[in-house]
Amino acid sequence: MRGNLLLKIGFVVVALCFFTTATVAQKNYKDLVYPELSNLEVPQIKQVTLSSGMKVFLLEDHELPLIRISGRIRSGSIYESSDKVGLASIVGDVMRTGGTLTRTGDEIDEELEHIAASVETSIGLDSGFASMSVLKEDLDIGLSVLADILMNPSFPEDKIELAKIEQRSAISRRNDNVRSIAFREFKKLIYGPESVYARYPEYGTVDGIIRQDLVEFHGEFFHPNNVMLAVSGDFDTSFMIKKIEEVFREWKPQEIQFPEISVVDYQFRQTVSVVQKDDTNQTNIYMGHIGGLMNDPDYFPLVLMNRVLGIGFTSRLFREVRSRQGLAYSVFGTFSAEFDHPGLFYVGCQTKSETTVRAIRAMIEQIWKMTQDEIKDEELEGARESYLNSFIFKFDSKREIANRLMTYAYYGYPLEFLQMTKEKIKKVTKADILRVARKHLKPDYLQILAVGRTQDFDQSLSTLGIVKEIDVTIPTLLPK
Repeated sequence: MRGNLLLKIGFVVVALCFFTTATVAQKNYKDLVYPELSNLEVPQIKQVTLSSGMKVFLLEDHELPLIRISGRIRSGSIYESSDKVGLASIVGDVMRTGGTLTRTGDEIDEELEHIAASVETSIGLDSGFASMSVLKEDLDIGLSVLADILMNPSFPEDKIELAKIEQRSAISRRNDNVRSIAFREFKKLIYGPESVYARYPEYGTVDGIIRQDLVEFHGEFFHPNNVMLAVSGDFDTSFMIKKIEEVFREWKPQEIQFPEISVVDYQFRQTVSVVQKDDTNQTNIYMGHIGGLMNDPDYFPLVLMNRVLGIGFTSRLFREVRSRQGLAYSVFGTFSAEFDHPGLFYVGCQTKSETTVRAIRAMIEQIWKMTQDEIKDEELEGARESYLNSFIFKFDSKREIANRLMTYAYYGYPLEFLQMTKEKIKKVTKADILRVARKHLKPDYLQILAVGRTQDFDQSLSTLGIVKEIDVTIPTLLPK
């Protein structure tokens, strides 16, 4: 009797599970309702300017006994001379690997490894970087190493040569990856091959770098009044300010004369270029024109326009070029904006050699359509949700927030730019997106670049315009 009862209960449970599963399965995903994302809470950050002119942004976070410092130094490869391209990167590397006047790089490695800490330096396009991560109890050691590296790098010859070998190795391999070739040469098309935003090291420019160049580059830019630090972690703010002031007390401010940087002067034009690459059976395509600045009033509608056109599985490029027409292994589009110089607008894909021109035409058609009619309601909301969902997770730690606010200050943006972003994105309309698409997209003036086996293309690129072949042979000597 008891067995029959248990059997009946079992049947009821199974039936209920089946009914519940079937009901859920029948519910359309479009009917699902999600709560609105929480507001981005930006904690109060302490900003101070030390007596030396160094700017410090401090944000306490007592969750873990860790302290992190990120630094920005106003320097970069944009300030290299044309015959020394690669210098800034080498300076950034050897500051850390070469050690200081009182301890070698290897000794610093051992000291930091012993306390599970890190101190790193590098120099990029338009800024130098320094970072430190230590346990709270090892703050004195970490700060001492960081300050010593920034103030007193020794630049030993053996470490300089090692950095130059790494640069030469990178140059020798730069034509191995087809997509890297395409993006590198596309940047040259847009900015110009001699632009500080598109040039690359060559054997000759690297070979011409000597130790004195590193010493002079460091001496030109590395001064406390040219440094910003973002500090986050388990500390008391007043205590940390005193610590930083003390450890950098010997570093004196100096007047800095920054070399003049040419303004990007882009002329919209239609061009067709090709890089012959015989050892591939697919074509890498980039095409577009100059992009924009983040302080452009149109920036926020452009962010969503960008998502509708070319970012993600629901973008028009993905749905049309890849999914419907099956023309691309990967397809993408970006209207990028930089803080202090125009970014790039480009769409691109990887396609079979035999569908090269067809894929180009398909992508051009999607750019045109963005300028013709308003997008659909679901496209707007999908782009908005996608952006906000990803945006909120970019700043889910106090360290990221402190670094971002320092970055805004570095480029002269309001510190409220972070909070502004969400509200501005929420207010973008379909009309806004159509307006900025018509204003900023120039489908008649695209610069088209294809890298692949031209003999296998479905049609000659000349059907798109006069074709220029780009030679990517790596120069062995310094260009005249």
